Amino acid sequence: MTGFFRKLFGSKKEKGSNELDSLIQETLDGLIEQARFDLNYDLNREVLNGEPQVVVNLYGADEELLKDRKGQLLDAIQLYIKRVAQHHFPDDRTMLLVDCSGYREESNQALIERAESLKAIAIEQGKSVYYRALPPKERKIVHQYLAQDPRVKSRSLGDGLYKKIKIYPTKKGKLDGETEESLIQE
Repeated sequence: MTGFFRKLFGSKKEKGSNELDSLIQETLDGLIEQARFDLNYDLNREVLNGEPQVVVNLYGADEELLKDRKGQLLDAIQLYIKRVAQHHFPDDRTMLLVDCSGYREESNQALIERAESLKAIAIEQGKSVYYRALPPKERKIVHQYLAQDPRVKSRSLGDGLYKKIKIYPTKKGKLDGETEESLIQE
């Protein structure tokens, strides 16, 4: 066990993708062993929008534990591994994604489906509708999806980490480049 913590909090190393991959593997091995999870993983390198990304896919008998409570344990494992990697490789900007049998894609798709139904209501009724309070990463997915349709706009409302999303139809007589303030002043 002391070797596990020495690997996690040992001296800082120079940047190298093989060293980073090996650190992630050692961290995952130690975490799985200490938590007594019945899990295995695949580690792959990808390039997303020109940025390097390490994708870890966990699978095994304890998958449901990772997916339970909206994937909070999966998020915690991802954050933990990111922090360990940042400690050892402070200048490395490689993104890290920890997933479990496509859970993240399923979750994103469910968010988009709900946003689509609320968007249809806002357009049909011509008034604002509200999406439940969401954490930042989920709000980003919804906002990016809604931004693709010029018939609606969205904005986050509230204080703190979890905020609601207001989805509202755009003004019909509005020309490109005009803002709401300029329409009000006229």
